[in-house]
Amino acid sequence: MDLTIEGNLYHNGSFEHGCLAVDRGKIVAIKKSLKTDPHLNVGTNLILPAGTDLHVHFRDPGFTQKEDFSTGSMAAAFGGISCVFDMPNTQPPTISTQTLKEKAQLASHKSYVDFGLYAAISDENIGRIADLRSLCAGFKIFLGSSTHALRLSTQNLRVALLETNRTKKLTLFHAEDEHCLRKHADEEHTLIDHLRCRSAECEETALHAILESSQGLSSPIHICHLSSCEGFEVLRNRPSNISVGVTPHHLFFDVHSINAKQAFYKVNPPIRSSFDRDTLWYGVQNNLIDIFESDHAPHAEEEKNVDFHHAPSGLPGVETLYPLLLASVKKGQITLDTLIALLCERPAQLLNLPKGKLEVGRDADFIVVDMKKTEAITAEHLHSKCGWTPFEGFPGIFPSQVFIRGEKVIDDHQVLVKPGFGNPVEV
Repeated sequence: MDLTIEGNLYHNGSFEHGCLAVDRGKIVAIKKSLKTDPHLNVGTNLILPAGTDLHVHFRDPGFTQKEDFSTGSMAAAFGGISCVFDMPNTQPPTISTQTLKEKAQLASHKSYVDFGLYAAISDENIGRIADLRSLCAGFKIFLGSSTHALRLSTQNLRVALLETNRTKKLTLFHAEDEHCLRKHADEEHTLIDHLRCRSAECEETALHAILESSQGLSSPIHICHLSSCEGFEVLRNRPSNISVGVTPHHLFFDVHSINAKQAFYKVNPPIRSSFDRDTLWYGVQNNLIDIFESDHAPHAEEEKNVDFHHAPSGLPGVETLYPLLLASVKKGQITLDTLIALLCERPAQLLNLPKGKLEVGRDADFIVVDMKKTEAITAEHLHSKCGWTPFEGFPGIFPSQVFIRGEKVIDDHQVLVKPGFGNPVEV
């Protein structure tokens, strides 16, 4: 065996003091007592599954002044995320076999964590979906305009879903209706303006179209970053093949609580009311939300520090995703079982990954956490190239050690592996 680690293991939904054995990147045994050389004893600290973030924008290629696969994946690793899935709205966008191969090669040389890539489906490439199947982890569809997004018209939605259903791959949606967005388009000077221009009606309309167009289909569909009470109600009794994700920025902010630097909190879909925020928390706490996702979408400070109307939408979050939610566990907002299910187990299940649980046969992806060590989140100590965080000053609990496939990647604020350590996942 390559390693044994001893501590308070989260195993089968509860904690037990024991040992986990790793061999060739896999968990091979979990017992009360195991010792090899090397053997690591973390005392009373918790050993938890590492997280999987199904929704990041690492901006590479094309927008590397904001982020690249190296800095984005390093941030993920420091935050306890062992696997990420990158969105296709880069430059060039990942819409063909060539652009997918090029991005995969780039990520293989740069990434500190394991990764997968999505392909965009737009009106332009709808006839080539089958060609992309073997190269992508899933398909992303933007029903409304967003940052650098390639849009799919609603009239082509059923055709696209019939094609993706044949591949059996995950199809993810940015659910804002383009016609609705255009109807409400206006000059924006504040977050309230942005909310009015991207109303809950736009999310609700898009979700109805997805439900209607996916009738009779069985392949998995994921609704990214649900943001509104109206959208929540549309999906309350959704089919079993449709999953729903929420982001920390929609859980921790409401539009009336942000005064300074409003452009930094401009994001699509927008931050909404406290009622919308509380509805999402209700969904999380009552097993009506499937996944936590960061929607890590960084922009450089100088790009955000402009007039609100001209500021791009999006904010960083991959490094703070797990720490914020661990702090929420400590405060009693959610249970640890819920956190592990939504950030580790269900994302892995959705993409059939051998990750997400401390279980024999799975990848040895885990973190070591001291729940007594809460610290204030500061941009100064984060690793995204963008250099800022919307969660400045929020409490977070960061892992002291992070293991990916049994290899110690992070140890006491130091990264121990080189760019390119991350592997592409097979899905």
